Amino acid sequence: MTTADTDETHIQYDPDADHAFADEKLNELLPTLLSDPEITAYLRAQNINPVGRLRYSDHGTKHIKIVRDYALRLYELLKDAGVEFNGAADQGLDDAFEPVILALAATLHDIGHVVHRTDHSYYSIPLAADILDRLLFDFYDTETAVNVKSEVLHAILCHHTEETPLTMEAGVIRVADGLDMERGRSRVPYEKGGRGINTISSQAIESVRILAGDSVPVLIEIEMNNAAGVYQVDTLLKAKLTDSLLEDAVRIVAINTKETDRLVERIEL
Repeated sequence: MTTADTDETHIQYDPDADHAFADEKLNELLPTLLSDPEITAYLRAQNINPVGRLRYSDHGTKHIKIVRDYALRLYELLKDAGVEFNGAADQGLDDAFEPVILALAATLHDIGHVVHRTDHSYYSIPLAADILDRLLFDFYDTETAVNVKSEVLHAILCHHTEETPLTMEAGVIRVADGLDMERGRSRVPYEKGGRGINTISSQAIESVRILAGDSVPVLIEIEMNNAAGVYQVDTLLKAKLTDSLLEDAVRIVAINTKETDRLVERIEL
């Protein structure tokens, strides 16, 4: 398992830990996934419409890295707590393929932005399918490649709230996508004059931390510097968590730490 960038994502991995998911399946695929020229080009191109033209929040390389790291961190904690995943299992695959599905879906979920921001999750499907056909058949036999591809496409489609996840893997991708809300994500549109609610509310989120919970497997702590962050938590993230299959496994606590702004002090989902 590749160690996450703790400066950007606040995720801490123990690379020596014997986690159930830390196996050769993900490790053999990840270098190719991270260095593939076509994927790298898409990660740049998919940011042009949302950021360059619509002054929306970042959906490029940094966003993808954060979502992938968050997804694997959520998976780590859920597996450590004994939560069962069903995507790979329903396809007859062993659980070594679960993080493979997550890494692929997290990396490719937003490429539909090259077509348009609107309905981008649907545009992502054919584009991702072409890449998966090229990559997966180099690693796996035909049946395995098709099974993995099926689960990745399902997770990609369900990362937005128009479709309901049917697998835990898809639910993890959906929630991980919603957790990328720290203020750095809106830096470019904010500096260019973008002042929409997404940009303003993103500026209010200081940090997101994913931790092992006490009463539930996952505790997500969100630090806000003003009440505008409520939109990110109570509207966007809440919608992602709803019907994700993770509702009973995740506790979200957002705290406003700015002394002079106490319109909202604390939100808990």
